[in-house]
Amino acid sequence: VQLQASGGGLVQPGGSLRLSCAASGFTLDDYAIGWFRQAPGKEREGVSWLSSGDGSIYYADSVKGRFTISRGNAKNTVYLQMTSLRPEDTAVFYCASTKSVAIRQDANYDVWGQGTQVTVSS
Repeated sequence: VQLQASGGGLVQPGGSLRLSCAASGFTLDDYAIGWFRQAPGKEREGVSWLSSGDGSIYYADSVKGRFTISRGNAKNTVYLQMTSLRPEDTAVFYCASTKSVAIRQDANYDVWGQGTQVTVSS
């Protein structure tokens, strides 16, 4: 049972990246997914959340209108499309899964991917 996050890289300000979160050993559709990030010297913060069931979606204010979370047509993958990237988006991004309904609380996530580095710099 594991998640693997990928798709990070170096991008100029204003650029775009699409992160992927692929699950193995379980069916991702049955779980809520959260994307989190941690910048150097800062605490981990939630970025976007996608519930199972009704598919409710939430974004942190800092990324609202720029990031889009979605489930892939290929099962067991969730994406985070990031546009209009800013230097302050630089961080290691993680995806995680939970069966909890309280999906905006980090502590409720029990399977975490290994993280993918996103660097926004000119």
